[in-house]
Amino acid sequence: MQLYKELWKKNGESCESAMNHIKALEILNDCNENRKILSKLPDWLTSKRPTYSGKKITLPPVYTREFIPANRTHIPTHDIARAWTHLEHLQEEIAPLQDCEVGLLIGYNCSQALLPREVVSGKENQPYAQRTDLGWSIVGCGNPCVDYGDAIRNSHRIVVRQVTPDVEPSINLRTEVHYVSRIKVKEVTPSDIIKVLESDFSERAREDNPISQEDLKFLSNLSENIKQKDNGHYEMPLPFREERPKLPNKKTSATHRLNCLERRLRKDQRYYRDYVTFMDNIISRGDAERVPEEEINSSPAWYIPHHGVYHPQKPGKICVVFDCSARFQETSLNDHLLTGPDLTNTLVGVLCRFRKGSVAVMCDVERMFYQFQVKREDQDYLRFLWWENGNLGTTPAVYRMKVHLFGAASSPGCANFGLKHLAAQGTGQFSEDTIRFIQRDFYVDDGLTSVQTEDEAIQLVKESRELCSTGKLRLHKFVSNSKNVMASIPDEECAAVKDLDMDFGVLHVERALGVEWCITFQFRVQVKPHPLTRRGVLSTVASVYDPLGFMAPFVLVGKQVLQQMCRDKVGWDVQLPENLRPQWESWLRDLPNLSGTQIKRCYLPSSFCDIKGYELHHFADASVSGYGECTYLRAINTSDEVHCCLVMGKSRVTPTKVTTIPRLELSAAVVAVRTSDMLRSELEIQDLQEFFWTDSKVILGYINNDARRFQVFVANRSSQVQSLNSGHTLLLRTIQQTMPHEV
Repeated sequence: MQLYKELWKKNGESCESAMNHIKALEILNDCNENRKILSKLPDWLTSKRPTYSGKKITLPPVYTREFIPANRTHIPTHDIARAWTHLEHLQEEIAPLQDCEVGLLIGYNCSQALLPREVVSGKENQPYAQRTDLGWSIVGCGNPCVDYGDAIRNSHRIVVRQVTPDVEPSINLRTEVHYVSRIKVKEVTPSDIIKVLESDFSERAREDNPISQEDLKFLSNLSENIKQKDNGHYEMPLPFREERPKLPNKKTSATHRLNCLERRLRKDQRYYRDYVTFMDNIISRGDAERVPEEEINSSPAWYIPHHGVYHPQKPGKICVVFDCSARFQETSLNDHLLTGPDLTNTLVGVLCRFRKGSVAVMCDVERMFYQFQVKREDQDYLRFLWWENGNLGTTPAVYRMKVHLFGAASSPGCANFGLKHLAAQGTGQFSEDTIRFIQRDFYVDDGLTSVQTEDEAIQLVKESRELCSTGKLRLHKFVSNSKNVMASIPDEECAAVKDLDMDFGVLHVERALGVEWCITFQFRVQVKPHPLTRRGVLSTVASVYDPLGFMAPFVLVGKQVLQQMCRDKVGWDVQLPENLRPQWESWLRDLPNLSGTQIKRCYLPSSFCDIKGYELHHFADASVSGYGECTYLRAINTSDEVHCCLVMGKSRVTPTKVTTIPRLELSAAVVAVRTSDMLRSELEIQDLQEFFWTDSKVILGYINNDARRFQVFVANRSSQVQSLNSGHTLLLRTIQQTMPHEV
């Protein structure tokens, strides 16, 4: 039971004098802890509606609140009753909507007030009317002319509304005021899952990404304002949507989040030690500074809460993330920041180029985001609270970040822009290969490249380190499959693998963007126990990380089980149907066997030299189970010897809507030409010839027929194949032959 405080005041009684007990309501706050909020408990309260019901009801204990979490638009009116034929005769029985806030919220603990005395129902899914001791009301969607679809598709978890902003910080803040968050969770529907199953890593080229006006504004802002400071670091402004917004004072909210953090720090000593070490490092390195006392009340300013997370692959390393999405008074810092265009190189493209040369090199930019500093006048938007020297017994001090930080929506774009700008500044001083490596072969802060000889790799590493050092970026954690390359790099710049005895040829298995490699690409599959439900099946299928599609045919079987559960509308936590259990259990038994699968990292063996031509061969096919394509690189040397290697594969589950095999084969052809378009851009191989293979004469008929008017499905996909395949050859294999993906 909740009562709006103003209701008491309007009835002539002082809210304070009417209450003689202070009670606390337990709620769940944003730290997942049971918290208490202060409320008042009246001595007595009755409820009656003299106009529409003559009965008086004595209510159980009612707690007063500053607000009532109720939407006035959900209150039934005369118009709603008139909108339904089975309820229109009750329109005069519905109380008129008053121009005031909701004053009383009656809960289930007052059953007498909610007991239905009479019910008027309609057809299925229509609202119904019920008469209680307080009169008539209507339950269900109100107006048949209003589309409630958007509201129904959203699943809301609303804990409680934020307290009024006029509360000032005080010593007793943690007992007086408790902040909670409002979280919107978009419901994942079966159709959403099916869309994911019908796609994987994008086969579209980077050039296909459109650029908005906001993206152009982002690029223009950084291009005009990026500069190199006297200390060597590059400085960029925060790319605001509008000129430096004036934001509300969020210090009280940040203080509450710090109190939540303090409780965890006191409970977990390991978490406390790692957290303090991280914060001490960013302060001692100059990434953050304490705000001078005379500037603390300056405006505009924004306080950012923070929390620590551990990397699942690096359990001993903590990263403090600043929550720039935390909202206060219906706004957050990220709401005002431009994200900019996606400047990150495609993961598939970086991995494909990583396979071109026999000598591989991998490295990392140390603390990449923190190497790019924020313009001085924007730093007060990055304030945070912390205890000096990590002493939890002292009053938290005010600090501000001086660098682009983890958690800001603009930081990835700024960091990528800064890295590419640094590379461009090296033009003329460093080789084109070095410039291209920095600009094209980094996926965020991970650099992967490969060259043909050890001398090339040694020179590339040397120049790359020199170029990055001009902008105070440090390349470290170098890994290579060459002992001579590793020996040319200082020990402190190498990854831990350098400690291994490489004289005996023992090469450590490393991870390249999540994929294990040494001489070959390998798969490490850790099958975690999941319940046999749709939720558990989705978790297991999604855990197979295969960006290049080497295991696409195998993963397709798991996707088919999940798709069938979606078709049958099996609930998230409903057990796997018996008819699907044998197929799923068989797939699970085979899943660990992926660990024994190896794919050569380099497309060509080191002994295969003097290449005179490269060809890409794309094979597309479909069946009732799925459709997809696989691409092979075929190299021919001057001795007319041939070597072939799998480049990548794609698989899709068939659409839920029944369709024909020729249409599925046409969809597979579209995937093949899109993959071709992407690989031409990413592989950067000169004079590359391409061939497309299919066993369907119907598909060739679709594509080569310029006179017939096809239905929309066929016409659209045929047009895509023709436009993307312009200048290349589409071949037909004979029926007697076997497609490579069928072997």
